Amino acid sequence: MAGNKTTKPKENNTIIKFYLIMYNFLQVLGWCDILYKLVKYHLGGEDKNKTLWEVVQFSVNIFQNAAALEIVHAITGVVKSNPIITTFQVLSRVMVVCGVILATPPSYAAASPGLPLALLAWSVTEIIRYGYYLANLIGFVPHFLVWLRYTTFIILYPIGITGELLCLYAAVQYTAKEKNAWSYVLPNEWNFTFSYQYFLIGVMLLYIPLFPKLYLHMFSQRRKTLGTSEQVSKKLH
Repeated sequence: MAGNKTTKPKENNTIIKFYLIMYNFLQVLGWCDILYKLVKYHLGGEDKNKTLWEVVQFSVNIFQNAAALEIVHAITGVVKSNPIITTFQVLSRVMVVCGVILATPPSYAAASPGLPLALLAWSVTEIIRYGYYLANLIGFVPHFLVWLRYTTFIILYPIGITGELLCLYAAVQYTAKEKNAWSYVLPNEWNFTFSYQYFLIGVMLLYIPLFPKLYLHMFSQRRKTLGTSEQVSKKLH
């Protein structure tokens, strides 16, 4: 019986590790596919009768929404991530995909110049991030991957945020024409009202306090992991 008690946690850890390896591996493949389609589309390798969103929609819906599992991972302690920060990071993107692009006609958010910006930032960031997690799980993390993980965000975060806000703005333009779109107006039996337009504006305003905090958090993580610029230079050489 004592042997069973000691073996079970090890078996559970092995199963969890295998699950995390597969999850991160599939996410790397998924975002590589999205980046490939994005680049191919803009180089003229895709059917120009299709929009960018039509080309990437299937993959983005799967792999971006699968990121919601990271909130579960953080809350349950499967990974050592801050649940609050993880929730904000994941939900902002899921909101853009499900609550903005899919919720408005194709001529608005899906046609916004913010979409390619967001997809570029998301895909490069996620390939590096999931690749870094995967390397940690396998037990081999090359320093260049660590450097990419904690350096590329400096450029990619602002690009991604700009893209997300442009998509949100395009959705607000839609609500300006269709004021009751996805809204629940008074009077009604529940005596409750919801304005999709004000909701979108509220989400955009949330970026003002949240983005600096998340951005500075990443700089803090960078200092802890890479140290000063002199130390980074020595490591790279």
